[in-house]
Amino acid sequence: MTDFETPIMNWLIIGGTIGGIAFLLFLIRWMSGTTIKPGESPETMGHVWDGDLAEYNNPLPGWWLKMFYLTIFFGVVYLILFPGLGTFKGILGWTSTGQYDKEMAHAEETYAPLFESFMRQEIPALATDPKAIEVGRRLYLNYCATCHGSDAGGVRGFPNLRDHDWLYGGEPEKLVETITNGRSGLMPAWDGILKHEDIFNVANYVRSLSGSPIDSTVKLKGEAIYQTNCAACHGLEGGGNQMMGAPNLADNIWLYGGSQQRVIDTIVGGRNGKMPAHGAFLGEAKIHLLAAYIYSLTNVGDLSEQPIGEDLAAQ
Repeated sequence: MTDFETPIMNWLIIGGTIGGIAFLLFLIRWMSGTTIKPGESPETMGHVWDGDLAEYNNPLPGWWLKMFYLTIFFGVVYLILFPGLGTFKGILGWTSTGQYDKEMAHAEETYAPLFESFMRQEIPALATDPKAIEVGRRLYLNYCATCHGSDAGGVRGFPNLRDHDWLYGGEPEKLVETITNGRSGLMPAWDGILKHEDIFNVANYVRSLSGSPIDSTVKLKGEAIYQTNCAACHGLEGGGNQMMGAPNLADNIWLYGGSQQRVIDTIVGGRNGKMPAHGAFLGEAKIHLLAAYIYSLTNVGDLSEQPIGEDLAAQ
């Protein structure tokens, strides 16, 4: 239940709720007070059209009126049993947190044996098991597809998980480490440090590392700037550094785009990529399966569409 800063808020909610129910009862009684005795003509509302078409003040049908009372009775019973009156928890003591914990406990009891059976296998072996990969794919779609795409192909700023290009390494232990702890990639902005001409030259030199044509004079100037300012992170030949998460600049794979303007934008403004840690809410067993699925995409091939058999559904 919500904790209010002052008791008055609690009583305002209780008073407003009970007062609203009482007002509805009064309104129904007031609006349904009209009755027609035998032999009497119904009262009109004073609205007449076409000479003799009048609006009558007839009472509500009995069944309709009873439905109003029934809904009010339901509301009163609900407020007695469940939370709704300020900090009063209801006589059943139901809370959304308690319901969530109950459902999670049931899920843990049901699926924990399945996850534990997969935990006993190494990730490379697990990556060849269609049953495990199907479960891993479902975990991926729930927790990863928003950023990396439903097909794991990535989008601008979020890595493609199928192309063998890994910022921090694609070995099983590295995948587990990445999913568990998350990653924070930071490239500093060079605007104000490098001249605009230098940024242009080094951007084109970087593009030339992956095969883009470049003027020899620009390449010479850009290479000198690169070796002085960029090689410490990206390597002398632009091969990257997985220890730091520095991208490979020579493989024609671009996280933020490889056009001249995109590369210039990256150098000018820097980049600050962040992947959140999933260890706290996924747990070791689910991360193990998720890492196996991702590992399979580049080392085995996608097994997720293969039939998984009735035994998995039974588990």
